Amino acid sequence: MSGFVTVAKLNDLPENDLKGLIVDGVAIVLINRDGVIYALEDSCSHEEFPLSAGDLVGCEITCSLHGARFDIETGVPRALPAVLPVRTFEVQVEGDDIKVNLTEAA
Repeated sequence: MSGFVTVAKLNDLPENDLKGLIVDGVAIVLINRDGVIYALEDSCSHEEFPLSAGDLVGCEITCSLHGARFDIETGVPRALPAVLPVRTFEVQVEGDDIKVNLTEAA
């Protein structure tokens, strides 16, 4: 069984923007960087603060609480105080549908 679930439409997520949502009880942040869609767990690994409240700069998302930065492709922390990665999810775009695989991390 496929774990992909439609979570949003492309026109709901402008380029170089992010959007937080909860799907099947999982908080995710969708990121549209130059037309490529990424999905990460919407919780900073340092203080469990929503990353969707942060900023996208290049290929990093910055937590607005303490400034931790994460690579949007891998979830790896790029700046303290975070030292643990955040979960990433596989994304597929079919037509205008953004689908995320919630069953396993990318």
